[in-house]
Formats: sequence, structure tokens, C-alpha cells
Amino acid sequence: MKFNADEIASVIQAEIEKYESTIDVREVGTVLEVGDGIARVWGLSNIMAGEMVEFPTGVRGLAFNLEENSVGVIILGDYLGIEEGDEVKALGQLLSVPVGEAVLGRVLDPLGNPLDGKGPVATSESRPVEYLAPGVAARQPVREPLQTGIKAIDAMTPIGRGQRELIIGDRKTGKTTIAIDTIINQKHSGVKCFYVAIGQKESSVANTIKVLQDHGAMDYTTVILAGASSPAPLQYIAPYAGTAMAEYFMYRGEHALIVYDDLSKQAAAYRELSLLMRRPPGREAFPGDVFYCHSRLLERSAKLSNALGGGSLTSLPIIETLEGEVSAYIPTNVISITDGQIYLQPDLFFKGIRPAMNVGISVSRVGGAAQIKAMKDKQVAGGLRLALAAFRELEAFAQLGTELDAATQARLDRGYRMVELLKQPQYQPLDVVDQVMVIFAGNGGFLDDIPVSRVQAFEKEFLQFMRDLKPQIRNEIAEKKELTPELKAALTEAIQQFKLTFAKNA
Repeated sequence: MKFNADEIASVIQAEIEKYESTIDVREVGTVLEVGDGIARVWGLSNIMAGEMVEFPTGVRGLAFNLEENSVGVIILGDYLGIEEGDEVKALGQLLSVPVGEAVLGRVLDPLGNPLDGKGPVATSESRPVEYLAPGVAARQPVREPLQTGIKAIDAMTPIGRGQRELIIGDRKTGKTTIAIDTIINQKHSGVKCFYVAIGQKESSVANTIKVLQDHGAMDYTTVILAGASSPAPLQYIAPYAGTAMAEYFMYRGEHALIVYDDLSKQAAAYRELSLLMRRPPGREAFPGDVFYCHSRLLERSAKLSNALGGGSLTSLPIIETLEGEVSAYIPTNVISITDGQIYLQPDLFFKGIRPAMNVGISVSRVGGAAQIKAMKDKQVAGGLRLALAAFRELEAFAQLGTELDAATQARLDRGYRMVELLKQPQYQPLDVVDQVMVIFAGNGGFLDDIPVSRVQAFEKEFLQFMRDLKPQIRNEIAEKKELTPELKAALTEAIQQFKLTFAKNA
């Protein structure tokens, strides 16, 4: 068999042209042991903290513990296919998630993979999951209101754009409902919303998504889901992933709202990972850095300075207490990081006072700065908190069965009507102008002669009356955002006119 020299030369020539002098250089290690969502890897001596690694099954992990002879890796996915002796390669990059307009209206896992069956997320942009919080010079004071649509909150513990307001209470006291109402109320405000569900039943999250869809809120909302069946590493990174997606809008000068539901389950997932990694346990078996775990997350919520575009990220972290134990480790940690808290009390909830907000313990450290002037007015929400707190004390005193003088009885009667007025059904947020008019009517004593059982009917019919017959008063309050003496007089007249037609005993 003869070889043709020209043929051989042409083959060699073609091979030389196709040759690329790129060398595949990567650091690889070996799995020493694996189980319970973590792996110990030997050989990755130059790996960074928080760097991504890849296992042969395609599952990724995150370098969590850098030890002298090995690296502790948390596995972000199914660890059952990974075996001892498998090769692990370092990817040289930090964990990042897809961001942009494309994530709105989607249900994603903490890695940005879709869970809603609507196909891949069509965006080329991504942001690192861990990002440094803006410093003092990069922020400005919180002054712009973020209306929740809930009378009791907007009047007594107002929330501003860029604030962190904790929602805290026992299970089944309406914590998620407050957060969902706030998201629904952002419909025409241009605020992008992110709901991070951590360690919850997937049926509960499905119900929440359905409520958001029914109210047209999914158009501007992203749900990040790490359910009860998700591995602990995914539950741990879920809030950071959601924050990265929300920060994208903040740094573009837009406004975003993020709900972490709830951080006590994320802390439990972090504790699980830390104990598996043999990190020394501290109080309640949590690792020593669990405070930093939450502080570096919540400090990323801010109102940016005008030089950086003036965008904002408002966060509503939720913490579940056990038997009302507000002084437990995680609740006290998060209370000290946030700018106030809304405390929901089970006995108020079971009495039918919903939202079941305890006025005495609930506070907003931003206060009146995050309210419009009309709401801050002395005749509206100005003295409402103190008046309600005083009413609670009087109520306890009256239960002793003592004889009360007429003035005390009158204060009690008005208190009962104000409590009734501040009740609000689920998923029915109120416009701030409607809230101002209703609270003005209650504080002005216009409901004093109306039976407590008819207060809610009064509110409903009065607001309808104002919309249909007195739209100019509503529009003027909405435009000026304050109650001038003329407006107060017009509003008083309108209330008196409505009372002539209102049937007190229907």
C-alpha cells in the first residue's frame, strides 16, 4: 500500500490550521465524603470563599468552609448522585442569579431556574448573590412613603421606601397576609415586588401565587421559592438571591419591595449547615455569625442618594415567634437590625381584630417622615397610637367592674369604635386618601352615636358616597396631600350630610 506524499502533507496542513493552542487549566479536587447536603473536598487549595464548584453530575456547590486540609462545600441541588472519589472542579466565579425585567411575573428557585413551566428566563444579565451593602454616604434618609393599604399600619407604624420593617408574631396570626396586601397595594405605584418563600409548604405558596394572580399583582412580582422540601443550602441562599434580583432595580433608580417569608426558617437552615460543617454552636445551637448572616442581608435595603439615582429597596422580613417569645435569639437579632416592627398578637387575632397589631409593642423608627401631611394631621393619625394604647389600659381597668364617670365612658366608647374602624378584610388594601377620610371621621367623634356593629357598614357606604357624590374633596386631598382648614370644613360637612342618609340600625 503506497502513501501519497501530497495527501499526507495536505492532512498535516489542515490539522495545523485547525490547531488551537488553548490549554484547559482548572483546579480540581476529590470528594472525601458526602451526605446531608454537604461534601468535603480535598485538593482545591486556591479556592475562594463563596466560589462555585461543579460535580460530575452537573450539580453545583458553594465553598462554605475553608479548612487546612479540605474544603466544606454546600451542595445546591440533589446530592444523592455524588459519590466519594468524584472529581470536583472549581469554576472561578461567585454564585450569581439572572436579573432584569424578564424575572418579573415568574416563579423561580434560588438559582434562578424557572419553576412555573413558562420556559427559561430570557435575560443575559446577572448579579452576584452576595453583594456589599451601600455605605452611609451612598444613602439618604427615608422620607418617601410606601403605602401598605392597611389603615392600622399606614396610620400608626408607617413604612417608607428604603426602610426595613419587621413583621413578627406567632404562626397563623396574619403575617403573610400583611405582606401580600402590601404587594397588591403597589399595583399603580411602579414598585417592583419580590416574594421570597423559605421553608414553606408548597401548597401555601401556590395559594399565595393564586391570590397575587387574581389581583393582577403577578405582573410586577417575582416569587423566589425554596419550599419545605428544598435542601437546606437552597433555603439558606434564597433571601440573598431574591435581594440580588431586587437590587438590580434599586441601582437603576427604580423602587423595589422584598418580602422574606420567613427568616426564622432561613436561620434554621443556616444552623443545620453550620452544625454539619462542625462550626462551633452558640446560643440556641446557632453559629456565632448568624447575626451577620441577617445583618448583611437586611443592610442591602436602602434609599440610595440622588447621586446614585435615588432608587430604593424596602424589605419586610417576617419572623415567626414561639408562644409570643419576642426575646428569643433570632427575633431579638432581627429586631435590632430593622427600623421597627409590627407585632401581631394571637389573642387579638382570635378576638377578630385583624390585622392583630399590638399598638404598644409595634413601632416604626422612621415614623411621621414616611407619612403624607394629611395622615400626620393631629385630627387624623397624629395622636392615634397613644389614644389606642390608652384605650387598651382603660379597657383592662373597666373590666374590673368599677363605676366609670361619663368622660371615661365616652373615651372607652370611642376606643371601641376606632378599633372596629381599623379592622380590615384580607386582600382589600385601601387608598391612602380613603384611609385619611375614614380615620378623620372616627377621630372627629362622628361615629360616637353609631352602634359598634354598624361601624364597618358606615365606612363602606361613606367611602362610596365620597367617590360618587363628593369626588372633588377626594381629588383635592390626593393632590395637596394635606388637610387645609377649608378641606377639613368641607370633609366635616360631607360626613354630616352622609349621616343624614345612613341607617344606623340596619
